[in-house]
Amino acid sequence: MFGKSILFSEMTPGADWVTDFNHWYDTEHIPVRMVLDGFQGAQRYKSVDRDSNLVVYDMDSQGALKTPGYQVVKNQPSEKTRWMLQNVTGFTRYLADEIGNAGKLDQRAEQAPVLFTAMFTVPEEELANFDAWYVEDHIPILLECTDWLAVRRFAVTSAEPGTYNRLAIHYLNSDAALSSPQRERARNTPWRNRMAANDWFKEGYYATFNRLGRRFDGAAK
Repeated sequence: MFGKSILFSEMTPGADWVTDFNHWYDTEHIPVRMVLDGFQGAQRYKSVDRDSNLVVYDMDSQGALKTPGYQVVKNQPSEKTRWMLQNVTGFTRYLADEIGNAGKLDQRAEQAPVLFTAMFTVPEEELANFDAWYVEDHIPILLECTDWLAVRRFAVTSAEPGTYNRLAIHYLNSDAALSSPQRERARNTPWRNRMAANDWFKEGYYATFNRLGRRFDGAAK
């Protein structure tokens, strides 16, 4: 089940303990959160061009991170968790609230084999125009591709590292969608070309991930 807020976090284990890392993530790190109030689900992903591992936690709201139960999990980690978090690299942590979605946020989207993400640091005075472009111009063309299942847009409220304030998560049935005629057209509209002329737009961060393992359901589901 998708939530109205997410915790979007990446980390990279050492090459010689990837198996141990995956076992810990699937049997401890995610499960202890899934029994807490406010957590609706979680899905792991693996970067297609880096060693980074991504997890997206869906929550009722960011209030899920302020409950007594979560504070115990966060502040009293097991020895295994403490070691893992001290030794991973490339750690990122973004908190974000959903501001819109399009397409079908159904089970196919939940189980989407490919995730494409885009982050931007949009100047305050450009936010309204950026959001309008994404909703009115960009997304409708992308969704003409049958492999482009859904898109969720977020306002980032906490970014570690970086200063990103907009995040889009695209749920794809195949990575072929990224080379589709529809995406090519979406990236070449007059409105998009005007946006792309801005330096802040050129500094946007894009990443593609493959789904890793099963989806976890939370106590709220």
